Amino acid sequence: MRGIYLKSGLGDETYVPPFIFEHDYEAKLTSALQEAEEGMFASIDSLLEKTKIDPKDITVLIVTCGSFTPVPSLTSLVVNKYNLNPNIKTYNLSGMGCSSGVMSIDLASKVLSSSTDIGYALTVVTESISLGWYFGDNRSMLVTNCIFRVGCAAAIVTNDPKKKRVAKFELINSLRTHHGADDSAYRAAFQEEDEMGEVGVSLTKDLIRVAGVNLRQHIKTLAPRVLPLSQLVMYAYSVLMSVLSKGESKPTVPDFMTAFEHACIHTGGKAVIEQVARVLRLDDDVTEPARMCLHRFGNTSSSLVFYELAYFEAKKRMNKGDKTWVLAFGTGFKVCSLVLKSLRDSSSDIEHDNPWKDCLHRYPLKAW
Repeated sequence: MRGIYLKSGLGDETYVPPFIFEHDYEAKLTSALQEAEEGMFASIDSLLEKTKIDPKDITVLIVTCGSFTPVPSLTSLVVNKYNLNPNIKTYNLSGMGCSSGVMSIDLASKVLSSSTDIGYALTVVTESISLGWYFGDNRSMLVTNCIFRVGCAAAIVTNDPKKKRVAKFELINSLRTHHGADDSAYRAAFQEEDEMGEVGVSLTKDLIRVAGVNLRQHIKTLAPRVLPLSQLVMYAYSVLMSVLSKGESKPTVPDFMTAFEHACIHTGGKAVIEQVARVLRLDDDVTEPARMCLHRFGNTSSSLVFYELAYFEAKKRMNKGDKTWVLAFGTGFKVCSLVLKSLRDSSSDIEHDNPWKDCLHRYPLKAW
């Protein structure tokens, strides 16, 4: 684990559950519940304080957690804590991995757009390290212990046009592609028992290749929706040349940063960030938030892209009208994108609950 960790790109200030530092070193249900409650309740409390939204006005609740599905559910935990209305629509997303944070925003949008009524969707994005901790010796399963860390985020999504003047972002596009029909993609990140019966999630070396292949498939669908005409024409020409040359020339990858001012790239690990940069031909300035997020917080799974958004805000780089591409991968194998339009400039002061508030002066690091 030490060897894997030292190559991971993580710093020394990431967060793990308390049981890891205890003498009996055993993951229990109480640890998973503590982890969920501390993250979810702190995030929701802060969100409600900032938005001034009455919990009774929340019409949709979405909670996503890949590896922890207690009984009663996490949505029931939130309904009980905040005394939400009995007619609220609740959705639990599980087993979807790091893409489910992006999925939850997309789902909230879809649910609200299917109704003519004004509504508010509370989305809570978390993960459980406690019950995902691996106690065996299989190297591919030990990787999860080395890169996954505690994190949580919460957001309010609404279809109320009056809220546009106070909202941070407008969702202008989204895309979800599922590549699970391919066996290698399906098994790239896979929960199973090792030879000794210990349960863990195996992250195979093939995961990086799978991420690259399926990202290419994903951007073929995304490109016509977001790219300017000049880039589309250039891409179409390269595809035509590839066909005419019978594959001797390869289609060029369009420059997606002509469509966006910022990008929040899946912080799955150092190798994943580097693979995305290679596929999309992104320079270090574009991948900076992902690399710094990995160093400071580790892979917080489904909430990771929201830590990157917080980085842009803390650095005061977000201007009104800027478009941000949010890209995440998930088990199964899924690739998910959001396109967010900023509705205001970054505040001159860092918000009190911004996770970068106490460490921003140290980032970006000169070496990573």
